[in-house]
Amino acid sequence: MTRATVYTVELVWPDGGTETVRIDGEETIVNAADRADIALPYGCLYGACGTCTAQLLDGTVRHRKPPRALKQRSLDAGYVLPCIAVPTSDCRLRVGHGIQAEAVGTPWK
Repeated sequence: MTRATVYTVELVWPDGGTETVRIDGEETIVNAADRADIALPYGCLYGACGTCTAQLLDGTVRHRKPPRALKQRSLDAGYVLPCIAVPTSDCRLRVGHGIQAEAVGTPWK
């Protein structure tokens, strides 16, 4: 039996606080945070709304399906959708409600 690789994901909040989750197999970052009682923002859980948008600071992740809520320029700038992202290495993510507006803008400017 092959054992799944376990990755450590550090979540960095706007106030500078951090929380860490361990993720194995194909568990998404949002699901792992939920399991650890960490309240990450999310909406749809399938990559369409962008509510969970985070910025990858270090490491790598893979989206399980195309991240429809992010344009290529946002992906190129390091933004990811934790609701459909699984880590492929230990990583650090900047998380919180304001990050979606950075990545995709807001119509209320």
